[in-house]
Amino acid sequence: MARKKKKPGLVRITYHDWLTEDSLVKLEGWARDGLTDKQIATEKIGVTERALASWKKDHSSIRSALKRGKEVVDREVENALLKSAKGFYVEESKTIIEIMPDGERKQRIEKTKKYIAPNSTSQIFWLKNRKSEEWRDRRETELSGNLNLANTALEIDEYLNGSDTT
Repeated sequence: MARKKKKPGLVRITYHDWLTEDSLVKLEGWARDGLTDKQIATEKIGVTERALASWKKDHSSIRSALKRGKEVVDREVENALLKSAKGFYVEESKTIIEIMPDGERKQRIEKTKKYIAPNSTSQIFWLKNRKSEEWRDRRETELSGNLNLANTALEIDEYLNGSDTT
């Protein structure tokens, strides 16, 4: 079977290039920056998403690097969501410049503590995901018993025709 000839100027990218310590640090960093596997594969490495998925499956070091990076940013977002759901205080600074009667400029920094109220959308999202059995929109109800559709259809027909004997 004949091998395909490589086109001049094209570089074939293999998983070997991404098993070095420096490359694994890059993968972890891109994941920590919030890039998806598809973005890392196509925009950063220059391979298909399928190729990266195969590399992750076959090489634990690649899989681990991406996982470590995602865990960091996932935890940060989780903490921000919780903070938003509960409400929090933030310190704001304002620089005030006063011009005195003699023309001298005085600068002072005024700090205020501001309360950011809880965000109800964050609360709903948190509860639906963390306590889904209690907070999900859809409820499943199980009914038991018999339903005789033949009699029900007959009763509806009699009612509509005005011959309801009940």
